[in-house]
Amino acid sequence: MSDRGEMLETPLVIVNFKTYADATGEKALRLAKIIAEIAKEKNVSVAVAPQHADIFRVASNVDIPVLAQHVDPISPGSYTGWVLPEAAREAGAIGSIVNHSEHRLRLFDIEQVIKRMRELDMVSVVCTDNVNISKSVAALGPNMIAVEPPELIGSGASISKVRPDVVRDTVEEVHKVNPDVRVLCGAGISTGEDVRVALQLGAEGVIIASGVVNAPDQRAAMLDVAEGVLSASGALLEWYKLRREKL
Repeated sequence: MSDRGEMLETPLVIVNFKTYADATGEKALRLAKIIAEIAKEKNVSVAVAPQHADIFRVASNVDIPVLAQHVDPISPGSYTGWVLPEAAREAGAIGSIVNHSEHRLRLFDIEQVIKRMRELDMVSVVCTDNVNISKSVAALGPNMIAVEPPELIGSGASISKVRPDVVRDTVEEVHKVNPDVRVLCGAGISTGEDVRVALQLGAEGVIIASGVVNAPDQRAAMLDVAEGVLSASGALLEWYKLRREKL
C-alpha cells in the first residue's frame, strides 16, 4: 500500500460532492470544512470528492484526503478536454473515484486508470455495480472497490438494508480474488444506521453523496454518519485496526 493509500484508513466514509449546487465553488469548501471538523472531532476516517475545478480550493484548505471524481486513462499529451491524472495530483488529489455509475468506463480503461494511479502513487477507488464485475475488477489490483447497484443510487433505499446480500457476497468474492482490495459500498446510504449496517455486513466503508450534500442540515447529517461508524462494535473496529496493520 502506498503512503497515499495509507491516508485512507478504514472504516472509511467518502463523501462524493457530485455536481450538486450545494457542493460547488465556495459551497464545496464550506462543506469540506464541516466534514473535516467532524472527522477530527469524532476521530473517523473521511475523504471528500469535489468537482475537478474545486480540488485545489478544497485540498489547500482542509487536512482530510481529497479524491478526484474521475480521471482518464491517459498520459501527458494532446488530449484536450480530458482529465490527466497528473493534473488531479498536482491540484491536491491523492487518488480518484473510477467508473462511477454516472461516468462508466470499459474494463480495459479501468485497468489503464488503475495502472496510471499506481504509477503516480495515487489511490484508485473503483465503483462496480454487482458481484461479478467486482471480481473482475479485483483481479486488476485497485486499492478499493465500491459496490453500488445503480438503481439504488440517490433512491434513499440503502444497499445495506435493501440488498445486504450484494455487500456480503462482494466482500467474500473480492477477497477470494485479491485479499488486499478493500471493499466499500454505496447507493442509497444516507444515515448513520445505514453506515452501521454496512460495516457489520463486512464493508470497510461507504460512499455517500446526497444524504450529506443535499441534507437541509449538512453538519447534522455528517454527524449522524460519523456516529454510524462509531456505533459499530468494538470487536469490528479492532478487526479494522488489525487489517490496517497487516496492509
